[in-house]
Amino acid sequence: MEDRLAPVSESTKGTLLLVDGLSMAFRAFFGLPVENFATSTGVPTNAVYGFTSMLATLMKDNQPTHLAVAFDLPGGTFRTERLPSYKGTRDETPPEFEPQVPLIREVLGALGVAAVDKPRFEADDLLATYARMGREAGLRVLVVSGDRDTIQLVNEDVTLLYPRKGVSDLVRFTPEAVQEKYGVAPHQYPDMAALVGETSDNLPGVPGVGPKTAAKWIGTYGGLAGILERADDVPGKAGESLRAHADQVRLNRELNHLLTDLEVAVPLEDLEYRGGDSAAIHQVCDALQFRTLRDRLLPWAVAGETAEAPTETAAVVVRTEGAVEAITAMAGPVAVHVEGRGGAEADAWALGVADAADAAWGVDLAGLGPQQEAALTAWLADPSVPKVLHAAKDGWHALQARGWDLNGIEGDTQIAAFLVNPDQRGFDLEQILQRHMGLTLASAAAAGELDLGLGGSAAEEAGERAAHVRALAAVLDPMVAERGMADLYRDLEIPLVTVLAGMEHAGMAVDRAHLAGLADEARARAERAAEEAYAAIGGEQVNLGSPKQLQEVLFDRLGMPKTKKIKTGYTTDAASLHDLNEKSPHPFLTALLAHRDATKLSQIIETLAQAVQPDGRIHTTFSQVVASTGRLSSKDPNLQNIPIRTPEGHRIRESFVVGEGFETLVTADYSQIEMRIMAHLSGDAGLIEAFAAGEDLHRFVGSRVYGVAPEDVTPEMRSHVKAMSYGLAYGLSTFGLSRQLGIPVNAAQALVDDYYARFRGVREYLDAVVEKARVDGYTETIFGRRRYMPDLTSSNRQRREIAERVALNAPIQGSAADLIKRAMLGVEARLRDEGLASRQVLQVHDELVVETAPGEREAVESILREEMRAAGDLSVPLDVNVGTGGDWRTAGH
Repeated sequence: MEDRLAPVSESTKGTLLLVDGLSMAFRAFFGLPVENFATSTGVPTNAVYGFTSMLATLMKDNQPTHLAVAFDLPGGTFRTERLPSYKGTRDETPPEFEPQVPLIREVLGALGVAAVDKPRFEADDLLATYARMGREAGLRVLVVSGDRDTIQLVNEDVTLLYPRKGVSDLVRFTPEAVQEKYGVAPHQYPDMAALVGETSDNLPGVPGVGPKTAAKWIGTYGGLAGILERADDVPGKAGESLRAHADQVRLNRELNHLLTDLEVAVPLEDLEYRGGDSAAIHQVCDALQFRTLRDRLLPWAVAGETAEAPTETAAVVVRTEGAVEAITAMAGPVAVHVEGRGGAEADAWALGVADAADAAWGVDLAGLGPQQEAALTAWLADPSVPKVLHAAKDGWHALQARGWDLNGIEGDTQIAAFLVNPDQRGFDLEQILQRHMGLTLASAAAAGELDLGLGGSAAEEAGERAAHVRALAAVLDPMVAERGMADLYRDLEIPLVTVLAGMEHAGMAVDRAHLAGLADEARARAERAAEEAYAAIGGEQVNLGSPKQLQEVLFDRLGMPKTKKIKTGYTTDAASLHDLNEKSPHPFLTALLAHRDATKLSQIIETLAQAVQPDGRIHTTFSQVVASTGRLSSKDPNLQNIPIRTPEGHRIRESFVVGEGFETLVTADYSQIEMRIMAHLSGDAGLIEAFAAGEDLHRFVGSRVYGVAPEDVTPEMRSHVKAMSYGLAYGLSTFGLSRQLGIPVNAAQALVDDYYARFRGVREYLDAVVEKARVDGYTETIFGRRRYMPDLTSSNRQRREIAERVALNAPIQGSAADLIKRAMLGVEARLRDEGLASRQVLQVHDELVVETAPGEREAVESILREEMRAAGDLSVPLDVNVGTGGDWRTAGH
């Protein structure tokens, strides 16, 4: 075919970057462990992440003006029509890889990168065609592929970037590099490959002929045509072998020839790179939960998007002269930004306030006079002045470090953004501004502590951010309302901010000596387990943390059954080894698992010990914007990470004690809260009857499922029913249930069938909740918390099935999260209204912990029971367990 392409002038000469999509995606898949890259809902993303990261690096390093990624399509090509066994020996595609291909194409679409393909032809043929078109148009061409056939494309204008390892180490093949490595020119490489053969393509070569011999023949006879024409002149056994396999060589050469004259659906001029769509990039990065990678991709969108007229917040006027007087005269609503830091070294050094989206005031807190400071602190503490912040709790702590109170919080744009899309990752102010307004913030001058003359002062930066928060609230508040969560936002999440801030500020007292003793014991246990492991293999000291050495011991030396195959051999992850030890126990494996458990426990204890502050207390940080279900999370340290039911976990809890000046700890938690919510949502008469009668739920259910009297339900029956009841609520498959219970799949299926036969309401509810979510696009809790799930209608089967499992569980877990939050607000209000000095100090899962002042224990117990029961009006009673004691474990129940 003829291409009518106007050559690019030398002054505007650009670069055409061509990428073999599946080739590089496969390399990314095998270069990154699939078990380490998945969304919170279980969608594997290692190939997507590796491929996209590679593309980001290529874009940065090469600045292409034109760009395309070529894909092979399912089904045969003209080559398989010619030779059905072509590429027939390749391994079956890993099941975790296939669903990632549509995700890669989705990423490319967001980035504005052309994804090209053509039925009956390979991606290599498209690369060859576009390379020729680009060269003729005067472009410099870069081809990225792991297929050696593309070496034939290399010339003075075309360079091949060939992966040496994974997708990060790319070798540049120029004509000189090809000649040096293979001893032939690039256009002669297919001749060499035809003689030597290509194992990956299932094309056998001439027996006994390697690359050196092939290169020598090509040099002597000028190429394959000359070699075959003078085959009788080729001496020795190699010559005999050549003559015997001449037809195969000709076929090899026919098949490894890349076509350069395809008719393409996307013309070269349409490959010009114009940048991506920032909103689409945010959407796909949210879905795949790529946070750091998002930051590498967004500059493409910013650079490529057409400049628009400045938005209302693009240009902010920040005034500092007379700022305190202006701010303290404001009656609100206003946006506030506190420039500072939290943690043990919390401090605030600048304050920004905006009552409009394009104008704000900034204050340097270090330069305040006594009268100004008094006026400003009174204004900040005034609850009648409505204030909206981003990450309001951080601002609360920074101001608290100066002895200032922050009241009147009526909005938090971080929480609002979370309610709009709880499955996205990253809720920093800059990320939310980029996502919802397309704005990019300059970093504060010297982190806000010092003006080095490189930009605005800390006060000006704080003012600018306050204006952005003001504008962001105007965007997000209607979105929250449109999703039906205005009440949840205003009446639950925002009031909870100050409750959590107070709990973090108070912290929990720790018995350091007890914690240190536990750390010593855990280290000693780990050492003993290691010695037992060494003894089990003859005393040799292997690295118990090295997967490679463990594979050699377990599978080569001990000959144990193989676990799941991975690129580096066979997996040695915890779940696989526990399963292996159950089926094929061995002293080494038993000791190894004990060593791992002790080591993990030691790390938890060490983390807790390091977190104890000079006041002798641990001040964890609670977050309202991490768990998509709405549950609170804990970090620095994560107190939810402490084992609940193990003896070790109990002993760790003994380290958390009542603090000086207080009398006891009182704990309260909900009994079987998720099953009670299931009973309420499903309306199942059997479950409601069990809870209403105050019976042991799992014994009651067991008697119905197994058809025996409640007193005849064995501990094993009860255990099976309990696992099933919770498993069904979490979308657990029959296969998963069989593995969890250690019973055959058909036995697990029979158990499920019997359960559903007797509790029809549960089955009907679980079926209906997914279908309703598919129609509505979201799930909803009892209290109106929505979780949008676009993957319920995804064409990607794996994403769709994962979304279905999440949809089963979201209303139950989300309702439980809302209940405990409502209870916390009720408890806090009662403690204050009744003038008690006791305080909430911890919330973990469905449990509240109150540090109780002398003489207030009975009142606190009463408040906890009453407020936790009143947190929701369910069709079954909310049962609350309460306990007291001098430490967290003793106070448990």
